[in-house]
Amino acid sequence: MTKIALIGEFHDAGKEILKRNNINYIEIFDYTLDNLKKELADCDGIGIRTAKLPKEVLTHCAKLKIVARHGVGYDSVDIEFLNEKRIPLAITGSSNAVSVAEHVITMFLALSRRIIDCHNLVKNGEYLQKTMIQKTVEIFNKKVLIIGYGRIGREVAKRLSMFNCEILIHDPYLKNMNEAKPPFKFVDLKTGLKNANFITIHIPLSSDTKNFISQKEFSIMNNDVILVNTSRGGIVNQENLKLALDKGKILGAGLDVYTKEPPDKDDPILSAKNIIFTPHNAALTVECRARMSIETIENILNHLQNKTNINNIVNKKIL
Repeated sequence: MTKIALIGEFHDAGKEILKRNNINYIEIFDYTLDNLKKELADCDGIGIRTAKLPKEVLTHCAKLKIVARHGVGYDSVDIEFLNEKRIPLAITGSSNAVSVAEHVITMFLALSRRIIDCHNLVKNGEYLQKTMIQKTVEIFNKKVLIIGYGRIGREVAKRLSMFNCEILIHDPYLKNMNEAKPPFKFVDLKTGLKNANFITIHIPLSSDTKNFISQKEFSIMNNDVILVNTSRGGIVNQENLKLALDKGKILGAGLDVYTKEPPDKDDPILSAKNIIFTPHNAALTVECRARMSIETIENILNHLQNKTNINNIVNKKIL
């Protein structure tokens, strides 16, 4: 009998699919390695949220045929081991783009209009000190650099076009440069950094993209730039980001992801100037959680039924 493991909390919308198909499944909330080794030993498919799935655990999964991430990042799963065993790794490629894109726009607006500072001014009885809130800016007619033009990057571009923005795109992985049409245009990284008023990042974390934005890149940026990262911690060097913010090298920043998650209470980035934080929940709207749960389950069942959605498979070369 087919057995599926769901590691972490999954929306009921996905679990209903398993119930309707009479699929045996277990839910795991104890992420210790010993427990994962025991619980996953006889599973055909694994759906996983934020827990880590290292080789030490995967070597005990004798029946495993597919791993499906509830999301698009996969740095928590040992993909090299999966490649070696020819086990596909699926992501929810189409579920979270809208929610993350809206989160980016929310951060852009909150930072450009200094909404949190304004809120605190009124709340603290300092309403008449509103002239202290300076350098608020519009998004209208500004240049926005989107680093990574996948599903999320495209949704961000679509929404920013409503602000009459000039969209600059840098994607180190995209081969077809004809996919961007005016007012969108592809640029090299240096040109994008030099000209952008707003920057948003949508690339995966890898050895190639670690510290992708660090001291050199900050030195190229305009002093009025606002940077938002909702992709993965480690792509932006947090030490260099804090320095750029504290010295006024950039206007502001928004982080949904961190080098260490959760960040330590005394993490220096938490004391940086003109920055707002969210707890890696850009994709966790009610609607998105339901879509990701459904897509994760569908990725597993489709593969087990020889109907693999190849567009959602990260390691396509093993199929």
